[in-house]
Amino acid sequence: MAEKKFDLNVEKILENWDVFDGIREVIANAIDEEILTKTDSMKIFKDKTGNWHIRDSGRGLKYQHLTQKENDEKLNNPHVIGKFGIGLKDALATFDRNHVKVCIKSSEGDITIRKAVKHDFEDLLTLHAIILPPSEPDLIGTEVVLENCPDEKMDKAKDLFLRFSGEKLLEKTLYGEILEKKGENARIYVNGVKVAEEENFMFSYNITSITKAIRRALNRERTNVGRSAYSGRVKMILLSSKEQIIAKKLVDDLKEYQSGKLHEELKWTDVNVHACRILNSLEKVVFITPEELINSPNLVEKAQADNYELVTIPSNIRENISGLEDISGESIRDLDQFQVEWNESFQFKFVDEQQLSSSERQIFRMTEPILHLIGGKPSKVKNIRISETMRLDSSSFREATGLWDESIGSIIIKRDQLRSLEDYAGTLLHEVAHVISNDADVSIGFEQQLTTFLGVITKELLKEKSTESKKKHSFFVRN
Repeated sequence: MAEKKFDLNVEKILENWDVFDGIREVIANAIDEEILTKTDSMKIFKDKTGNWHIRDSGRGLKYQHLTQKENDEKLNNPHVIGKFGIGLKDALATFDRNHVKVCIKSSEGDITIRKAVKHDFEDLLTLHAIILPPSEPDLIGTEVVLENCPDEKMDKAKDLFLRFSGEKLLEKTLYGEILEKKGENARIYVNGVKVAEEENFMFSYNITSITKAIRRALNRERTNVGRSAYSGRVKMILLSSKEQIIAKKLVDDLKEYQSGKLHEELKWTDVNVHACRILNSLEKVVFITPEELINSPNLVEKAQADNYELVTIPSNIRENISGLEDISGESIRDLDQFQVEWNESFQFKFVDEQQLSSSERQIFRMTEPILHLIGGKPSKVKNIRISETMRLDSSSFREATGLWDESIGSIIIKRDQLRSLEDYAGTLLHEVAHVISNDADVSIGFEQQLTTFLGVITKELLKEKSTESKKKHSFFVRN
């Protein structure tokens, strides 16, 4: 058949577009056809004459595809790149303006471009697609051949696509992919096409679940999309992640919060909390604040002795993870939780009276006289025992000096309290106050019981002192 001219109705358009912008549209069309038809991967190669070829294995381009309209097939597929059906026309116009010769081949025919007089308007010269018989009738798919196309333009166009960027996939989620950043700047992709760069992101991201905000922000060039359009999706990608490598990088970066060198992702509290949830489920860690490192040396030492890795986090994150479960359903191990777990696994090392030194034994035998001062041993207390080791105190994170274990009816006192009568008596009466008040430290009931003890003991001591004084007075009177 003779050639046919198809008026593209293009005179001057997209003056700011470069050759690589046009190549981008051709590559995007080839990738879309690959996705829609589920055919082999599109190919880009350079032949011996220096021409570049972009080829897919889809259904083959027809001249009817050059009409400008929204593509329903693409609009209904969330994974393709193009939507509007005008990218190819823009590309052809850009190639013509930059003197890049183009030939589009398919089994339907060959298409080239040239300027021609507009039908019935001889004073107007517009760009036309020239439709020719197919030079390769058996060709499967579409092949775009570019002549006089600089290599650097092709390289720049390819670099806009994730599949050619060389960025390593770290994790794939329901909302998109987390990628290992290549170079200084992170990249934001939408369905594999770069739409923005970020100077201070830890990872690159490929958004595959597109929101209305992202759709509105995507212009024809699909570049320079603002962070406000995609930040919500990036956050959801991170909150959906479950890989240790992601959590580890986030938490390690979190350690820089005091220096002010945090990446942008770490400024989202819920992302930090999620990273802690992942890490807790995968590694033997204890999350701790810098203040706790200083104020709780005994507990820190126990965690390190048990081969836990201490992960330093800011106080606001500590507050947010407290009481939460990790992604496997276990409690997140902050310092409080570590203490609970340590106490649950704790075993007392009891010491029999015969094992005490003579001085310790002498003090321990003062138990009954001490209790006599407050009316004797409470009926709930079956025995009073001495232990080399003790559980951790909930307020100081140190080993407690004594405790009341109602489950076995025992008051247990740490052996080092037998170093003096004052220490032992104070600890013993402290625990008896818990027994009688049935309240914890720093409670009104407990404080009232201690006050009662002070009054009872003082009264008892004054009574004894008065009795001794009367005895002395009677002795002197008789003599």
